[in-house]
Amino acid sequence: MTSKRASAGKASIRRGTNLPRMGDFNESVVLDAIRRDRAGLSRVELAEATGLSAQTVSNITRRLIDQGVAHETGKQSSGSGKPRTLLQVAPGARYAIGVHLDPAVITYVLLDLLGTVVAQRSEPTPRGGDTDTVMAGMAASVSGLVGDSGVDRDRVLGLGIAAPGPIDVTRGLVVDPPELPGWGSVPLRDRLSEETGYAVLLDKDVIAAAVAERWSGAATESRNFLFFYLGTGSGMGLVVDDTVLRGSSGNVGEVGGLGAACSTRALVEEAIELAVLGHEFTPTDPQDAQRSLQHLASLAAGGEPRAGSIIDRWGVRIGRGVSAAATLLDSDTIVFGGPIWTLLADRLLAVIEPMVAQSPFVKQSHPTTVTSTAIGENVAAVGAASLVLDRSLSAQPKSLLLG
Repeated sequence: MTSKRASAGKASIRRGTNLPRMGDFNESVVLDAIRRDRAGLSRVELAEATGLSAQTVSNITRRLIDQGVAHETGKQSSGSGKPRTLLQVAPGARYAIGVHLDPAVITYVLLDLLGTVVAQRSEPTPRGGDTDTVMAGMAASVSGLVGDSGVDRDRVLGLGIAAPGPIDVTRGLVVDPPELPGWGSVPLRDRLSEETGYAVLLDKDVIAAAVAERWSGAATESRNFLFFYLGTGSGMGLVVDDTVLRGSSGNVGEVGGLGAACSTRALVEEAIELAVLGHEFTPTDPQDAQRSLQHLASLAAGGEPRAGSIIDRWGVRIGRGVSAAATLLDSDTIVFGGPIWTLLADRLLAVIEPMVAQSPFVKQSHPTTVTSTAIGENVAAVGAASLVLDRSLSAQPKSLLLG
């Protein structure tokens, strides 16, 4: 008889294959299944959930235990038969580093295999556009993060970087993003790899955030969701059939006019134009814009009607955009996050959630969940580290393609 937990997990677990020479893929399938069930799974449940044979599961779990990334823990009663041994991921077996380069702040995190933050730090993004100095400082901060954590460097799988778009994923370049003067065609990936000694991945911040939600956030149970990121700028991360979409150049998620209207600077400038904020709040850089927005949010929370109206109108623009995107992708979940989202979450959700529920564009054949990130304001940095975990440990369908 199929257990309830194994059946429930099938919706979010990739199916394996018993074809020969597919050990790497199948090993990732099994590890991913164990990781997604924090209570642990028995070998019988793993076979049921993944579609792999009992012998294949037994061989794979033995290898995972030998590698130290999984361990046996506890027993599960199965009625009159012998209790089954449960397997769980060993969180401290491996780690990943994440760095989020934002125009206002650079954030660093160290994650374990379950996506738990075990160390973090942040620092204001230096002004002036001296990218060599900034990158040298980033490398030093990465080394300090790992050193202060006490984690064995050999257990670190690699380093992920989340950066504002546009980026050149193939060459590992940051390509002149808004609000980051001097960052035109900067080889950030290769430079940090050289200076830290780690293998490095580079991705857009909003794509990294979507990976974080899929790995350990609010969308772990969804295979089709969109993530709306609200920081210095804004954008959407898109996941379809449990696959993060990146597009032909790795820059999927730019939201055109909506993105321009949904930036920290745009909101502050609107408040100044309407005399809700004084000209002393005119931002000279992204950090100034964030401080000015914090004041606007405080005014709205204190009942200033014009401040509240500005934020509400912003919510309407976002609500229209995500409703259209959710319909296009047939998404069942919409997740919001980012450093600015945390300032405005309650007010914006009150506007956006009913818009999605009442939208004629959103599919009515299934409910659409609207929620805030479960990860917090550092979701992009966590996503950068999750890129490494996902690339190293998750089942990658393209690995099944013949050479």
